[in-house]
Formats: sequence, structure tokens, C-alpha cells
Amino acid sequence: MSFSSFSKDHKENSFTSVENRFIEKYLPEADGDAVRAYLYGLYLCGLERDFDAKSTAQLLRIPYDRFLEIFTFWEECGLVQILSREPLFVEYLPVSAAVGKPKPIRPEKYLEFNRELFKLLQRAGKDLKPYEQQRVLEFLENTPMERQAFLLVVEYYVKKNGEKLSMAHVLNAAAKLARENKYTYEQVEAEYADFNRHEEALKHIFALLSIYRKPQDADYAMLETWLHAGMQTEAVYACAEALKKGSLGSLDQLVSELIAGGYLEESSAREYLALRNQRAEAVFQVARKLGVKVQNPRPYIEEYAEKWLERGYDAESLTLVAGLGLRLSYGFAELDTLLDKLYAAGIVDPESVRTYCAGQDKQLKLLQKIQAVVGVIKKTQTALDMLAAWKSWSFSEEMILEAAKRSAGAAAPLSYMNKLLSEWKRLGAFTVSEIPERTQQTAVRQTFKSEAAIAADERSDREHFYAARRETALRRVERARAMAEKDAAYREATEKLRGSQLDLAKAEMFDPSSLPAIQEGVRAAEQQRAEALKRLRLTERDFLPQYICAKCSDTGFLPDGRACDCYKKGQP
Repeated sequence: MSFSSFSKDHKENSFTSVENRFIEKYLPEADGDAVRAYLYGLYLCGLERDFDAKSTAQLLRIPYDRFLEIFTFWEECGLVQILSREPLFVEYLPVSAAVGKPKPIRPEKYLEFNRELFKLLQRAGKDLKPYEQQRVLEFLENTPMERQAFLLVVEYYVKKNGEKLSMAHVLNAAAKLARENKYTYEQVEAEYADFNRHEEALKHIFALLSIYRKPQDADYAMLETWLHAGMQTEAVYACAEALKKGSLGSLDQLVSELIAGGYLEESSAREYLALRNQRAEAVFQVARKLGVKVQNPRPYIEEYAEKWLERGYDAESLTLVAGLGLRLSYGFAELDTLLDKLYAAGIVDPESVRTYCAGQDKQLKLLQKIQAVVGVIKKTQTALDMLAAWKSWSFSEEMILEAAKRSAGAAAPLSYMNKLLSEWKRLGAFTVSEIPERTQQTAVRQTFKSEAAIAADERSDREHFYAARRETALRRVERARAMAEKDAAYREATEKLRGSQLDLAKAEMFDPSSLPAIQEGVRAAEQQRAEALKRLRLTERDFLPQYICAKCSDTGFLPDGRACDCYKKGQP
């Protein structure tokens, strides 16, 4: 059997195939013996013959110790995997998948490059640490970027960052260029010409936003994205002016909003921003009036303010209606519903809105008077609509308050008031003196309850009934447990049984031979506990709740969700 073989990923052929990547990347850097040993081993992979490593080294006239070093080197490069060292047996890996240690780099190859690099770094007062130099050379070895192109990247960041220059930053920038297939001096020069062209624009944007740092690569990339989308630089300035202060992230959100709307030129951008500012101000005014906190006005603009302003409501009218909404505990959604109602009624111009809000204010004051008589009533639009209806029936405030006095103590005062006033309307009684004697004497004593209120009372009675039953059962259990806990023998046996569960689990997994002894201890503890309970005249059943109804366990509901009939049976 040969000392080497193909891995399962390597296709066998009737000829020895050398991957181009090996010739391009590894062959120039390896010495002759290393190349001969690699190629001969590759050749032997395709033979079905016994040819061990020592025989191969002797045939190639390479000392065996040197032969071992050679394949250690190829393993570091990720081209082979050593499966055994004595005897030596290696598995060849595809060159395209090599991710091993970097191959040795000849310093003399980069003498001129290193001199130029050190000169550039001296301008920034920076030294090149050995590990940084190694990373730079590895980058040049593994990418086709021209050395002069890399030096141009360094020169750009020396000018840009000065003493704050970071070689890690330079390498990241060079790697980004390499990913974009920009390898030549001309390509890199064109890339940084774009950066220099945008530098003044970014400085102006930073000044408008009160940002006091130097532009970074990501900032240039963001500006390039906006311009590539068709946005004029002056339109970006307009967005920054509109924000006045903020970050590039917030500017990106605003610019993206304008790009989505097609406002790419300065004139259209400023026109849109003015309208947007008007809508945003309307949102903030309404939010302050409602007591709602709004950080980003855009969703509120799109859903509410845009519609309100297009319908003709001005900021003053919206603020008035919002003030009414505050007293009714409204949010934006409820206020929008109210404005829809006003718009349908033709209440749009400032004067009609003021008149409406003044009328609603009177209604709210009347509602407060009713509250003083009957108790707490929610301030809702429904309540205000009922007041408006009663007034439309030609009832005076005096008659409405009289109905409130007679409704004091009712479960639903407004509903009872509505019943009284509708009856008086039917009878033609519009003054207190016209109210029939029958209703004067009995109405106040009648307590009106809606079906919902009656159902709620019944549900409450039912819940109290079952709660009392369960409480009785649990109290018995607690008394039995307290009695048992006072007994020392019972407590000792119970503690042993609790600990034995863990002991049994450990024994089953780690020490099965100890199981019989643990099980015997469990049986002894169970016997001790049983004797203690017998002495106390208790049983294990006393520690479980004994419910009166076995069907529903005193919950009132059967397992299938139906109500249990034990409630009716338990009632007197």
C-alpha cells in the first residue's frame, strides 16, 4: 500500500493532475525538494502499489527527516492532512479548499514596498508592528492587488486620519476594494477621487446636523447610496436643514422617505419638507393636547394628520377637538373617529368646530352635575349623545337633573334616566309639576337593572358559592398537614422520602449496585410515616382536598366545559 492516498473529495484519474492554484500560489514559494515530494506523492495516490514514505524519500534522494518536515509544511498550507507520522501516511486535500497556515513569505520580495510603506507611516508618526507587517504581506500574497494600489490606500488614510491611523482600518478598506475587484492603481485612484469629491458635501451635512466628528467610510457610502438613487446633493442639504440636529441615521430615514416619494430635486424636496413639517407639527400639537407621547410622527402623519389637513381642518381646529378628546380619554384612533363624524356632518371650518366644541363643553358640564347626583359616570361620546337626544326631546336641564335624582341608586343610572325621560315625553310632562304622581312616588324607589347587570350578579353569586366550597376543602387539608408536621417521627420520615427520590435517580444512572440499599431505606421510611399517621388518626387521603362534588371538583364546570348542575342542587 502506498504511503499516500486521495481524500474522498479528490477524483481519481489515470493521469496525475495538478491544480492550477497549486502552480500559481504554492509552487513559486516552495523549494525544489518540497515540490518534488508533493508531486511524487500526488502521483503515488493514483497507483495501486505498495510504496512507503521511506522508500519514496530514498528514491527522491531526500533525507527522511527532511521528508517529514516537507509534509509538515504542506499540512500547514492546508494541502495535505497527516494521518500517521510513524509510519508516515498523508491524505491529499483539494488545493481549492486550502485554508491552512500562511506559507512563508520571502522578505526580499517586498524590500521596495516596505520602504515606501514606512515612509508613508512616518508622515502620520506611526510605527509598523511586526504582526501588522506580516498581515499586510499576507494580504498582498493572497490577493492580486497591486502594491502601488495598496500604498495609495495607505496614503489616503494617512491624509485622512493622521495620528489616528489604524492599519486594521487600512487592511479592511483594502479588503473591501478587493471584494469589489478593484486591484489596480487606476481603480483605487478613481475610488478615492469619489471620496474626495464628496468630502465637502459631507462636511456641510455634518455642520447642518451639528455633528462634530470626521466623516468615516460608512458616511461616504451612505451619501453615495443617496446620490446613486438620484437624490440631488442640494436636496440632501434640505433634509439636513429640516432635521436641524440629529444623526446620519435619522437623516437616512428622512432621505429614504423622499426617495420613495420621488422628491429628488431641491425644489420638490423643500416643498415636501414644508408640508411634512406642517403635518408633523399638527401631530405634535394634537399629541400634547391628548397627553400622548409621540417620538416618530411619520406613522401618525400617514394615518391621521394627512387626512385631517386634506379635509380642511387647520391646526387650531384640531387642537380644539383634541382638547375635547382629552376630557373623554381619547387617543389618536378615537379622535380620528370623532373627526370622521364631524366631517360627515359638515363641521369643518374653524367657526363650526368652535361652535361644536362649545356645545360639547356645555354637555360635559351637565354630565358633571349628573355625576354629582347619581355617582361616577364615564365621560363617553355615548353619554354626550344621550344628553343631546334628551335636549332634542325639549327637556330642560332642570328636568334632566330631576330624572337624575330619581335614578340615584340604580345599577345603570343613564339607562334609567333614559327610561324616565322617554316616559315623561310620552306623557307630555316637560316640567316637574307635570310629572304624574305615580312616577313621582315610585320611580325613585325602583331600581332598574339591565340583563347584563342581572347576569353579572348571578355569575358573582355562583363564583362565591364554589369559592366557599373549595376554601372549606383546602382548610381541612391544611389542618391535617399542620397536625402531622408537629410529630417528629412523621417529619423525619417525610424528609427521608424527599431525599430518596434524588438518590434513586443518581443510583439508576451512575451506581446501579446501590439501588437495593436505597430502596430498602425508602420502604423503612414509608413504614415509619404510616405508623406516625396511624398514631395521629390520619391517612394519606386527609392530605388531599375532599370536594363535595366529585364531578366538577367544586369548580362549577365539568371536564367538557359545561356548567355542573351541583350549583342548583346546593341552593336552598
